[in-house]
Amino acid sequence: MLAQASRSSLADTVADSIRSEIAAGRWAVGSRIPIEPELAQWLGVSRGTVREAVKTLVSRGLLEVRQGSGSFVRSGFDPAASLQKMQRASLLDQFEVRRALEVEAARLAALRHTDQDLRHLHALLDQRSVPDASDDGAGFIARDLAFHLAIVDISGNLALAETCRFITGYIKETIASTLGSALPEPDEAAHRAIVEAIASRDPDLAAAAVRNFMRPMIDTLSRNVA
Repeated sequence: MLAQASRSSLADTVADSIRSEIAAGRWAVGSRIPIEPELAQWLGVSRGTVREAVKTLVSRGLLEVRQGSGSFVRSGFDPAASLQKMQRASLLDQFEVRRALEVEAARLAALRHTDQDLRHLHALLDQRSVPDASDDGAGFIARDLAFHLAIVDISGNLALAETCRFITGYIKETIASTLGSALPEPDEAAHRAIVEAIASRDPDLAAAAVRNFMRPMIDTLSRNVA
């Protein structure tokens, strides 16, 4: 089967095989993987194909090549593979994950925000409310996303901020899903309630505001599943 595939798809297949072995623990982080001739023989492909596969995994951050020493496992986590799995997630799954992340972001923002942060959030809300008839909703989605990501940034948690940006595409999908008639779109009051809760410096109140914000969409989707 490998021999019948094109060179590019064959390299991708080999990369997936190596990635699977790393994920299964065959080669631990920091260890060296077999050299090209050994991998080529094991997988039944040419050394050139192995070389392309290794380059792919280097670009994904799973491997690093050390001149004169070989290829070493840099990480067991493949973001590309994770994104592929997330594409199978339902809209309900995406809203639930978004709620979990934004609840914690709001809690931390309530504890760590500055007066300048609050002014920035109010400015973003004002921009969000400006009608945009120049596109098919992309402008609104971008403005709404900017508001929610600003709260994540105000949380001061870099890992949380990077996680949200990693799934930005899915957050956009949840926002876009409320532009039709199937799901309720949180109004400006619901957005401002989050800002006011953050301003109160009460983390529990901020968390509750985000849960209330997400509840109509999640409840609607949950009823559809049931």
